[in-house]
Amino acid sequence: MIAPALHCADLPSHVFVQEVVTRDGLQIEPRFLPTEDKVALIDALSQTGVAKIEVTSFVSPRAVPNLADAGAVARAIQRRAGVTYVALVPNLRGAEAALEADMDELNLVLSVSETHNLANMRMTPAQSLEGFHAIVAAAGTAATLNGSIATAFGCPFEGAQSPEKVLDLAEAYLAAGLHSVTLADTTGMANPRQVAGLVSAFRARFPGVPLTLHFHNTRGMGLANVVAALEAGADRFDASLGGIGGCPFAPGATGNISTEDLVHMLEAMGVETGVDLPALLALARSLPALLGHDIPGQVAKAGRSGDLHPAPAPLRAAQ
Repeated sequence: MIAPALHCADLPSHVFVQEVVTRDGLQIEPRFLPTEDKVALIDALSQTGVAKIEVTSFVSPRAVPNLADAGAVARAIQRRAGVTYVALVPNLRGAEAALEADMDELNLVLSVSETHNLANMRMTPAQSLEGFHAIVAAAGTAATLNGSIATAFGCPFEGAQSPEKVLDLAEAYLAAGLHSVTLADTTGMANPRQVAGLVSAFRARFPGVPLTLHFHNTRGMGLANVVAALEAGADRFDASLGGIGGCPFAPGATGNISTEDLVHMLEAMGVETGVDLPALLALARSLPALLGHDIPGQVAKAGRSGDLHPAPAPLRAAQ
């Protein structure tokens, strides 16, 4: 007897893959990756078909030493038409530096959790939001502005955050003049049911606003959360080559979802990304030599599910 087919929700025909390895990926690394290696990695990623690359963060080098060369990296990369180059900025000073480096987009971030925002930004969320107005004025039309809501699915200090609080913050972002929103699972606390609910609620309240999901795989639910978000209408996802990265200011933080694993899954599901998966895998396999340690990504080790192997030779009969 043939089992009935499972119902599958409609999925987007195309997903935008946004690479964050040289910002979120490297910020937690124990050793500094030389500037020329960062530039070479970004230039290679620019050739793979990813929609955006978060190049760096213009943040205090004392806070994040691995990104102390933000300006040098941003000025040295080779820009490719069709790719958006992004910098995360924590304040007006960082925004001004990013604008001087000709970034296409500024990614502003605050945590919906007050405790995490104090640990991460040394400000309350209200103070961070107030500072965004000066950044909007400084940016003018020189760059688009994205607002990331960190700890949107839970805070390691406070626990779950209410969906209403997250959506109200998104509304405050848009009222301040930001153009798009990212919901970030900063420490991998999200679960698929929760993701489906929040993405659906966001889409209902802000139907025309570009929405990105930023998942971490801390508890092994990263790609499951992607599927839940897809089914709720999301079509933009951040990911980090090799699955490296994490927040330096949150206990137990581990890597982002892996870019190559994400693209592989989407391709297997029949969802287009425009990304050259073999090229992405080659870059992921080069990371251990650059970083000095293994990477969490799975497909770079196991190969694609369509990569078949010769059948084993028949066993000889016992003599």
